Amino acid sequence: MPKPRPVPDPTPWIRIARLLRPQGRRGELLAEILTDFPERFAQQPSVFLLGGKQPDAAQPAILENHWLHKGRVVLKFQGVDSISDAEALRGLDVVIRQEERAPLTDGSVYIDDLIGCVLADTRQPGAPVVGVIRNVLPQPPETADLLVLAGEDGREHLVPFAKAYQIHVDVAAQRVEMAIPDGLLAVNAPLTAEEQAVPQP
Repeated sequence: MPKPRPVPDPTPWIRIARLLRPQGRRGELLAEILTDFPERFAQQPSVFLLGGKQPDAAQPAILENHWLHKGRVVLKFQGVDSISDAEALRGLDVVIRQEERAPLTDGSVYIDDLIGCVLADTRQPGAPVVGVIRNVLPQPPETADLLVLAGEDGREHLVPFAKAYQIHVDVAAQRVEMAIPDGLLAVNAPLTAEEQAVPQP
């Protein structure tokens, strides 16, 4: 495979696949799908490979072909024509630039956009900030994902990202507003050290 100059770039990368191992004799690679939009592989042949010995530099790549295989995807890149070529790419991530993400509709939001946002409770006067979203835990279909919240009280909370809580997301302002039910933060908070020391019935 030609070795184009890696591209150091502060642009946030969006991972759409992870290369697992060679698949076939002509440079194909089996990959784990990391996107909810698998049609992306047909629509965007120009991608980048990220990771390995230069984790901060993205290497341009051209996707020649792809096909789904047992819940994963097989990818064929231009210039990768042998098992040894493919082996050299094992473990790399296939990424695109953040601005190349598929547009969302119906009030949907990308999980990556939620991380780092403050969460405000609109059920309280003045909609005070109750914490910062540090992670999102995906849940089974038809179940709300869980926001991992670093609370203003110094504790970690799990908050369901449920439409019933009248969610409003302002990505530009890094602010999420939700009508959090009374007692939810207390119920989902882990025990403090003092609480853990108290014998439980």
